[in-house]
Amino acid sequence: MPLLNQKRKALLVLEDGSVFEGFAFAGEGETLGEVVFNTGMTGYQEIITDPSYKGQIVTMTYPLIGNYGINDEDMESAGIHLEGFIVKEYQPNPSNWRMSKSLKSFLEDSGKIGMEGIDTRSLTRRLRLSGSMKGIISTETGDISALLTKVQQYPGLVGRDLVREVSCQTPYLWKKGAPHAGKLPSKKPVKKLRVVVLDCGVKYNILRLLENSGCEVLVLPAFATGGEILALKPDGVLLSNGPGDPAALPYIVAAAREVIGRTPVFGICLGHQIIGQAIGGHTEKLKFGHHGINQPVKNLETGRVEITSQNHGFVVVPESVESKADKSYTNLNDATSEGMKLPLVMSVQYHPEAAPGPHDTEYLFSQFVDTMKNKKGKTK
Repeated sequence: MPLLNQKRKALLVLEDGSVFEGFAFAGEGETLGEVVFNTGMTGYQEIITDPSYKGQIVTMTYPLIGNYGINDEDMESAGIHLEGFIVKEYQPNPSNWRMSKSLKSFLEDSGKIGMEGIDTRSLTRRLRLSGSMKGIISTETGDISALLTKVQQYPGLVGRDLVREVSCQTPYLWKKGAPHAGKLPSKKPVKKLRVVVLDCGVKYNILRLLENSGCEVLVLPAFATGGEILALKPDGVLLSNGPGDPAALPYIVAAAREVIGRTPVFGICLGHQIIGQAIGGHTEKLKFGHHGINQPVKNLETGRVEITSQNHGFVVVPESVESKADKSYTNLNDATSEGMKLPLVMSVQYHPEAAPGPHDTEYLFSQFVDTMKNKKGKTK
């Protein structure tokens, strides 16, 4: 009879045939996804509840994960969206005054596998050298050949629309820090700016910061048309972050194209990539993406270097939009495009809402509000 504290063995198999042996600290079964690494030293709750990680297995480079558990305040969506979670060492005895449950129980409540005990430095180095790869975590079999076959048959992220799997299905009002289902208010508030958010996988902190900035926040499903967005008479539109390949979202690009030029638009992460396509540009996949809270970005207008939170595997090709928009930010690690500006439009590839941090670029929400106020004043 097995001991109660005996750990369940788990295997991670990558598409290049690499095998990592470890243990499941949460869940059991098999899960497939694109394996990426995140360099954040904290914020694992925000990471696993970020809808942009749909379709991915996330490895944390910081070795000790789980020590402060899970709380009710730091959720970035209603649940977990990543496919699997890998750490060097899980901390089974969390302690924090806000904690409501352990990371283990949180993952298991959603049927997700948590894996520990592998050399995450070796895995990260392999992903940096070879690029993000498809992979499988399994607690069910040690047959590496069979697992590798499943990995090779997995479609990956390129060309897949994952937004429909994470977007809300019906509109809602964000009020007092929470979503409220039901009929949207038809009458615009007198003292507030109305922002319509196209939910491609929006993080809750984007909605929190908009509300804290004095906005009425209406959230629409990603498949809403430009006409449906404009029918709400917004003072501004925010195109949110989200998962998957931006080139697989022509319906969102079409909606953005209808809205751009008619009202202020703010694009974040995937929203930035949507805007890039809407103005005639195109996107490409990065080798291993940017996933972490320590990416240095240069503000090309001020010359200031800002540290940003990022989570994306695709980017707008700068040459494809250079005659159509002004480049506003650049990544100091790899010189990729981090932002664009054109009349009534601002977009960034990083996450100014932070969650968990840093907060260097939170000022962009104030800039968006100022743009909406100026536009509203001119049209009175």
